[in-house]
Amino acid sequence: MKLLISAIALAAAISQASFAQTPTSDQLAQRNIERRAVEAVNWGMSAVNYDLMLQEMLTKTAGKVNQFIYWSRPLDWHNQTLTPNPDAIYFMAFFNTREGPIVVEVPPASAGSSLNANFVDVWQVPLEDAGLYGIDKGAGVKFLILPPGSGDAVPAGYTPLRPATFGSYVLLRSNLASHRDADVARSVAYGKQTRVYPLSQAANPPPTGFTDAAGVVFDSTIRYDASFFVSLDRIVQSEPWLPRDRAMIDPLRSLGIEKGKPFNPDATTRAALDAGAREAKALLESKYDAGLPEFYPGSRWTVPALPELLAAVQKDFNDPDKYPLDARGLTYSFAYIGIKRLGAGQFYLISIKDKDGNAFDGGKTYRLTVPPNPPVEQYWSATVYDRATHALVRDLSRASRSSQIPEMQKNADGSVDVYFAPQPPAGKESNWVPTKPGGTFEVMFRAYAPTKVFFDKTWRLADIVQLEETTGSGRR
Repeated sequence: MKLLISAIALAAAISQASFAQTPTSDQLAQRNIERRAVEAVNWGMSAVNYDLMLQEMLTKTAGKVNQFIYWSRPLDWHNQTLTPNPDAIYFMAFFNTREGPIVVEVPPASAGSSLNANFVDVWQVPLEDAGLYGIDKGAGVKFLILPPGSGDAVPAGYTPLRPATFGSYVLLRSNLASHRDADVARSVAYGKQTRVYPLSQAANPPPTGFTDAAGVVFDSTIRYDASFFVSLDRIVQSEPWLPRDRAMIDPLRSLGIEKGKPFNPDATTRAALDAGAREAKALLESKYDAGLPEFYPGSRWTVPALPELLAAVQKDFNDPDKYPLDARGLTYSFAYIGIKRLGAGQFYLISIKDKDGNAFDGGKTYRLTVPPNPPVEQYWSATVYDRATHALVRDLSRASRSSQIPEMQKNADGSVDVYFAPQPPAGKESNWVPTKPGGTFEVMFRAYAPTKVFFDKTWRLADIVQLEETTGSGRR
């Protein structure tokens, strides 16, 4: 944090020194690009977040639009998406309706097999949820994704989804009974019952494509440099302008992003875009470090989304008097996907500091005590992410512990201690999540199918505490 404050102070000092005298027209032009670049990063974050995942699929795998990629085993560090869940089997599909409506068939739940699926548009505005806690309540559903502005009649038997964009995607989590091989194979097979095909071929649907991305370094972490604007230009070129965003047309044009024209910034503009992206990163990190809303009074556990954003997404950002760009930009700098029915299928808490208010140090040992009788109908999990990237920490053997792990040790009262450290405490390997010295981390707690007790807060998750460590020569 001190380093971040120093960087901001230095940038301010340089700026003041540069403009102590009357600025030249070139200086004004460069500062204009930098300033508008900062706002463009904030405004475009959720769509660029989408594009980075799409490009990884297209360039790193054999996956195609209107097909599925999936991970055939629980996620490890090779999946460098933002705060992913390593305790479910992931399926992801990107859709495009430029050539007509797309059908997505979600299978019904069965004994031991269920899923949580979330559909969103390019801006990650929630369209609908499916699965046990989605619109179908586990009965299965046949969605029809329509092009923007489509007035076509919806055939009987379909549930329409109406994104404001041609592009959209689904994140489907096929739930695990445990991480054992048989349960993983069952979860994969169940997820593969999902089908995708054009409505025009509904009478004789072609097979759905599934590409395994396990082991691929799938990196969609946010790039705070001029490449951010390459992604943003792809969005502008491929998607319609939404009425709420028309005020961005001219600012983006000043950055070289204009519909129907190639984005080819010269060296001076590229340098200004780099500088603006770096400033946007510093601004977003300072907001993140300042803290999100507490879930429990006085707790270090926070809700990873601001209330104004949660309210806006439920209204598809169509409130004429509110447009929480800052909240959206912040949220999609460390996470992805939108949830229509937040708190039904899953709920999230995040902690970036220990009980004493200190950032988590990857070289130290910490303990999270999960009280007995967690109020969830499916499972809970605790996952470590790299604080610098919000992705799984690279090159570590695992990233989480969950109630799906049968070998997890329980205390006499039914509570569970989870340890975060470079090495497992003696006898606690089954309850240990590895961390990496030399960096900082954050922890996300997931509650899948939380019950009313979770939100009543009569059951309270303890803050994470740093432990004193012992060595062969004694305590230190």
